[in-house]
Amino acid sequence: MDFSILWYIPVFLVSLTFVAVVIPAIVRTASRIHLYDSQDERKVHQGDIPRLGGISFLPAILFTLLTVIAVMTRFLPSEFQVTYRPITELMMCAAGCVLLYLTGIMDDVIGVSYRSKFVIQIIAASLICSTGLFITDLNGIFGIHHIPALVGIPLTLVIIVLVINSINLIDGIDGLASGLCIIGGVGYALMFNRLSMSMNLVLAASMLGVLVMFYIYNTLGKPGISKIFMGDTGSLTMGYILAFFAVKLCCFNDFRPTETIVSQELFVYSISVILIPVLDVFRVFFSRVRDGKSPFHPDKRHIHHKFLALGFTMRQARWTIFGISLFFWVVNVVMSLVLHWNINIVIAVDILLWVLVNVALSRRIAK
Repeated sequence: MDFSILWYIPVFLVSLTFVAVVIPAIVRTASRIHLYDSQDERKVHQGDIPRLGGISFLPAILFTLLTVIAVMTRFLPSEFQVTYRPITELMMCAAGCVLLYLTGIMDDVIGVSYRSKFVIQIIAASLICSTGLFITDLNGIFGIHHIPALVGIPLTLVIIVLVINSINLIDGIDGLASGLCIIGGVGYALMFNRLSMSMNLVLAASMLGVLVMFYIYNTLGKPGISKIFMGDTGSLTMGYILAFFAVKLCCFNDFRPTETIVSQELFVYSISVILIPVLDVFRVFFSRVRDGKSPFHPDKRHIHHKFLALGFTMRQARWTIFGISLFFWVVNVVMSLVLHWNINIVIAVDILLWVLVNVALSRRIAK
């Protein structure tokens, strides 16, 4: 289903414009009712800043997705054919986004227990699996290849919930979560274009339009005037869409087995573009459990907290983490798609590099 890349530019621009118009209205409304992000010992921002930016995300994406698909189907019937499986997957992804969107709004306004959010995340993840989209092959991880549905479905649920929470928990300084989501969205969009996955590419383009405009408001906006946070409403929905993209690429060869790019390489690529948030949440969860605390206990153990402890500004910490994310992405692409290294070696290299980075930061802080 190849068609001109020019069709994705208006997709990007429509969602970007939608958010550009809606966010100032959200800021004004939040200011009138004094609905701001609460200050505590973990927060690094100053001033009264609303945390409802994520309210604009899902409406912008759905508006863009529905209108663009309708226009393309109407005027490009021979080039853009909506087939059953892609549209079913997107509909279930949208349904899961609605659940997380409503949960995020409630959490941002009145607060929701983490157990309740966890249950809703599992339900949303189950909607994706209900379309038949779940991992059936580990591609040689620990020597394991094909796995039955009784193993693949729970594993897919775990992966989706893990990615959702990795984005949600790394949202600690201006622009970090949205920037990492932009990197992930660009990474998936490039591969969707390479594999002619037009429906998924439309969703990725609309998501990128939302994130780019929000990033501008979040990092360059003036407190009390235009600055805003995405809140759980934004981080939960963006994490869910990225998780959907990751699972889709992991399962790609189940539906297109004749494709030249092998499933092991897609498996590595699908995780590589969002690797830093995932590795960070693993490390933080492990360190909390090691210290006898709940893995969901809030503290200052994330990688951005380490850079801030070293005296980095938020901007310096943000861009340094972006650089690390791009470094891991490029290294994994070289190891997997260029050198064709075994997936277990790629995983071992990733873990080793991540450990070395964090050990170096911890020692520097200790000094």
